[in-house]
Amino acid sequence: MLRYFLRRVGGAIPTLFLIIAVSFFLVHAAPGGPFSTERNRPAEIEENLKRAYHLDESVPRQFLRYLNGLAHADFGPSFQYKDFSVSELIARGFPTSLMLGTLAIAAALILGLSAGIWAAFRQNSAIDYSVMGMSMTGIAVPNFVVAPFLTLVFGSLLHWLPVGGWDHWSNIVLPAVALGLPNVAAVSRLTRGSMIEVLRSNYVRTARAKGLRERVTITRHAIRAAILPVISYLGPAVANIITGSVIIEQIFSIPGIGRYFVQAALNRDYTLVMGVTIFYGVIIITCNLITDLLYGFLDPRVRYD
Repeated sequence: MLRYFLRRVGGAIPTLFLIIAVSFFLVHAAPGGPFSTERNRPAEIEENLKRAYHLDESVPRQFLRYLNGLAHADFGPSFQYKDFSVSELIARGFPTSLMLGTLAIAAALILGLSAGIWAAFRQNSAIDYSVMGMSMTGIAVPNFVVAPFLTLVFGSLLHWLPVGGWDHWSNIVLPAVALGLPNVAAVSRLTRGSMIEVLRSNYVRTARAKGLRERVTITRHAIRAAILPVISYLGPAVANIITGSVIIEQIFSIPGIGRYFVQAALNRDYTLVMGVTIFYGVIIITCNLITDLLYGFLDPRVRYD
């Protein structure tokens, strides 16, 4: 397991470098610049601003300078938020994004696992068809469609929940539901299919034939094996939630990293776009590594060596 861990960490380094390089050159290849949106500025002032931020240098030289800053844990200053560095903006927005993402993934696991197990025990019944029908709907409809629908129904028409802000627990409900709903649907489908397969396996039949109580058979043997596909799905699910939060935070006016990212992209704030992209990349790589290690822990048949 230790060799596998070290091998994955070693493989993550070139992956992260590739993310940094591709993102950097794509951002600089986009038309416009961080100072091209403001009008009626003398050319001399614009040249001085570019010189102050080293934007007058060649792109490869800027890239080497940026790598040197990253080696010292410095993402650079923000061009749009002039009183803050990129690291400070990420530190301000990440707790909000983390809370929203944690609630969404917790809802996906709790509701998805419960619905999937419930449907598996009532296979081919009305409950099973209802759960799978709702799951297919949740997978097919993206969260940027679900979010406006929820704001229209529960905010504008029923006036049950606020549709923006982040100063009360009620502000969390709609964005967390909109962000977690597709993952609830996916987890329930995975759990149902895996649970049906496990319940028909030989070791479950043997446990029942030996007189082991049904509750013990299900909780100790069946569920542990049935959640393995869900564990494998968690890595991509976290990536889904992270990238989906960019849209959700913008729709619900949530002061998280996603909202900073959208504003930075619109204003060509190179350093902030790069900082958020690298931060997201590190989170996704870390979550995939943890998922693989959890899979090996839960399934003793897996031998990474």
